[in-house]
Amino acid sequence: MAPRFGPHFYPMKHPVLLLSCIVLVCFTSGCVTGTRSLGVTVAPADSYAKGPPKGPIAIGDISDARQFENKPDDPSTPSIDGDVYTLTPERRSTYIGRQRNTFGHAMGDIALPAGQTVQAKVADLLREGLKQKGYEVVDTATTENRATVEVQQFWSWMTPGFFVKGYGLNHGQFAKDVNWQEAFDIAFADFLKNFGEQADAAGL
Repeated sequence: MAPRFGPHFYPMKHPVLLLSCIVLVCFTSGCVTGTRSLGVTVAPADSYAKGPPKGPIAIGDISDARQFENKPDDPSTPSIDGDVYTLTPERRSTYIGRQRNTFGHAMGDIALPAGQTVQAKVADLLREGLKQKGYEVVDTATTENRATVEVQQFWSWMTPGFFVKGYGLNHGQFAKDVNWQEAFDIAFADFLKNFGEQADAAGL
């Protein structure tokens, strides 16, 4: 399993933090057909930043800007077992990965459970990252400071075999839910680490 990801910050003239969110998880495992429902969680930190609070901030709009393709050559490109042009925005926001067989051929889909979306998961990540930086996350109506997010990549895929280059290698040989969760745990932890570094660089 080789998760990669990193938020990007863009300077703004107004009290708005614009983020581009990238989450990629590569997973070594067996194949499964059909659609697997997988609930992934963002683990809170054991403790948060000490010192003077940095004030309130709200999480604003989160848009799903991922580009899905039919039968892409690169497994890191979002796709589904079907025609991506038939996807509604609501349904697309639930897909988080694709399974493949031992020959690398795309098989079943990985989707969040009913009622959950990629935007909500990114909001959880951002909320945790801001709390770790000493911010108080509040309702949008109570502050002018807000973070607006564009989700460019949030995807996981299975690569056949026993070795995958990248950060956070995990030899999970069976496509069990716990192995997928462990893959996302590593990616989420890497996101929060990168979030902290980028926030420091941006002077947040």
